[in-house]
Amino acid sequence: MTGWNATDIPDQRGRTAVVTGANSGIGYVTARELARAGARVVLACRSAARGSAAVDRIRDEVPGAAVEFGALDLGDLASVRGFADGWADRPLDLLVNNAGVMALPYGRTADGFETQFGVNHLGHFALTGLLLPSLLEAPEPRVVAVSSVLHALADIDIGDLNSERQYRRWPTYARSKTANLLFVHELARRAAASGPVAVAAHPGYAATSLHARGAQMEGRKGMERFYETGNRVFAQSAEGGALPTLYAATAPGVRPDDFYGPRLLMWRGAPVRSWRASWTVDDAAGERLWAASEQLTGVKYEGLKG
Repeated sequence: MTGWNATDIPDQRGRTAVVTGANSGIGYVTARELARAGARVVLACRSAARGSAAVDRIRDEVPGAAVEFGALDLGDLASVRGFADGWADRPLDLLVNNAGVMALPYGRTADGFETQFGVNHLGHFALTGLLLPSLLEAPEPRVVAVSSVLHALADIDIGDLNSERQYRRWPTYARSKTANLLFVHELARRAAASGPVAVAAHPGYAATSLHARGAQMEGRKGMERFYETGNRVFAQSAEGGALPTLYAATAPGVRPDDFYGPRLLMWRGAPVRSWRASWTVDDAAGERLWAASEQLTGVKYEGLKG
C-alpha cells in the first residue's frame, strides 16, 4: 500500500489521548499506534476484563507504552459522567470517539434510548461535552468521530430519533453514522474561534468483529458465517481500517469538519478526504440534532466561541 501509513504519525510525546472502544479492532490499533508514537493513551472500554487485556497486549507489542484502562459504558450516561468526573481537570489533547455497535436487534440503552443511536451518537455527544473543559486546556486539541460510508443509506429523522415508529437495523445504523457527521459539522462550527478541531473518519471495509455481533446475539449461525467469510475474502485488516482515524487524529493540516476514508473505492488504502451525502453538511439539521442531543443527555457545551 502506498501513501500515508502508521509510520508517518508525527511524534505524539507529551500528548494524552482517549480512545473509546479500544479493546479490539480499529480502536485497539488506533490506541496501539498512538502509544507507539509516544502518546499516553487511555483505553475507554465497557468491559474491564477485555480492556485490561488490551492494555497488556499493547504493552507487550510496544514496550514502554504509556497505556491504561478506563471504565466507560456509552450506553449508560451515568457511566459516561463517571468517566468524565474521574478525568477531573487534566488536559486532554485527543478524543477518538471510535466505539460503536452495528445492525443489532432492537434494544434500548440504560437510559431508554434506541441502542445504536444511544451508543454511537448520544454517548459520544455526552462524553465530548463533559470532557470539553479538559480539551480546552490542551494547546491543540482534536476530536475525531469514527463514522461510516454507510451514512449515505439514511438521513436523520429528528421526529423519531429512537426508531419507535419503525426499526430496521441497517438504516438505523446508517442514521447513527449520519448523526456522527452532523455532530462533527456542528461542533466544528461552534468551535471555530476557540475549541478543538473536530474531524471525522471512516474505515472502509475492515475485518473486525463488529459486523457479526447482531447475528451472534440472535443465534443466526448462517449470517454469522457470511460475515466471517466476507472479512476473510474482501476486507482489509484492522490495521488498514485504522489509518483514516489515525490520519484524522495526528496528521498536520487537518481542517475542522474534514472527513477521511480509504483511497480505493472507500474500501481500502491510504487515507484521503472523503465525500459526504448532502444532508451531513446541512447547518439546520446539525442544529436540530444538537438541540435534541442536549435535551436527551442533559449535557451542555460550555466555553465554545463559534
